[in-house]
Order: sequence, then structure tokens, then C-alpha cells
Amino acid sequence: MKKSIYLISPNKIDKNFYHDLDKVLSVKNVKFFQLRLKKVEQKSLFKIAGNIKKITKKHKVKLIINDDYILASKINADGCHMGQLDGSILKARKKLKKKILGITCHNSKELAKIAVKNKADYVAFGSFFKSKLKQNAKKANIHILRWAKKNVKKPIVAIGGINNKNYKKLMKAGAKYIAISSFIWDNPKLKPQLAIRKFK
Repeated sequence: MKKSIYLISPNKIDKNFYHDLDKVLSVKNVKFFQLRLKKVEQKSLFKIAGNIKKITKKHKVKLIINDDYILASKINADGCHMGQLDGSILKARKKLKKKILGITCHNSKELAKIAVKNKADYVAFGSFFKSKLKQNAKKANIHILRWAKKNVKKPIVAIGGINNKNYKKLMKAGAKYIAISSFIWDNPKLKPQLAIRKFK
């Protein structure tokens, strides 16, 4: 498998996480790592992001900060991922300059068109399956990937409940990258470094 994985952090990061992340990224199938921590104060987030950046840099993986384009700019991350409610996409684009900007588009052709117009570098659709990370996420239909493959001239990320048994159909439909979190970090049967190897 080429570098087709867009890996998202777990909801909580403990002291063992950095070791696990290093092992996971050494498998060499992860293109992006998104730091997504919703309930952490800015000072702690800054420190965590700095620690993660050392590991992503070592493995040549792009570090993306969720929601916070100001933090992404401050720590010189590779980019930022914005949801539809995370503030102005135009302000984020201006602040990030030429860094990566990704936009959540749920199951909407219209949102994807607006994202591209606002100079997004990739568009994300989902949730395709039931997700542990975002249990109330809006559902997406696989047809949106087929439409996007033909009509959106940007890389497509599929997100939501993705595991080793369902990812291939999303890639076949048009996703260039698959966003994974729970299957790696919250897998009752496999350690993270073994779970990541299930994507070939």
C-alpha cells in the first residue's frame, strides 16, 4: 500500500502514546497525522504538538492540526483541518499561506465545491460507517466519493468507522486517503503497530 493512511490521534494522549506513534509511523503507510484533541488547554496542546512534530518529521509524515489554524501556524505544522463550524476557512487560508488546508464536507457536493473555491488542498467526506470517535457524525453515502472523483480536482479523504475490512471499497470508489483512528488506537485485539499493518 502506498502512503494512503490519514491517521487521526486518539482522544487522549498518555506518556506511552509517543512510543506507539513512532512504531506505527515506522510501518511507512501513513501520509498524514492529524492531532485532534478537543478538551485540552492550549498550553498542553502546544507541548503535545511539539512532541508529535519530532516524530512525524522523523518519519516524513505531514502533521495536521485539527480546528486550530493559529496553533498550526505557531508550531509550524504542515497544515490544518477545518470542520464546517471551526471558524472562517478564508481566514485559515490566509494565515496558513501555502500550508495544507483540508475541509470537512460531510456528504455535500455543495460544501465540496465551496471548499475547492476557497483553495482547500483536500476535501474530506464522511462518516461512511459508524464511528467510535464521533458517534453523532453525519452519515455519508459512498456515491459522494464517485461524484468527487469525477468532479473535484483535489485529493479526497474518506472518514468514519474505517477498518481493515471496509477501506478498500472506499478507495475503489474514489478516496485517495482513508482516515483512521479507533481501529488503531482503540483496538481490543491488536496493538497499534500491528493494527496499522492490516492496511496493505
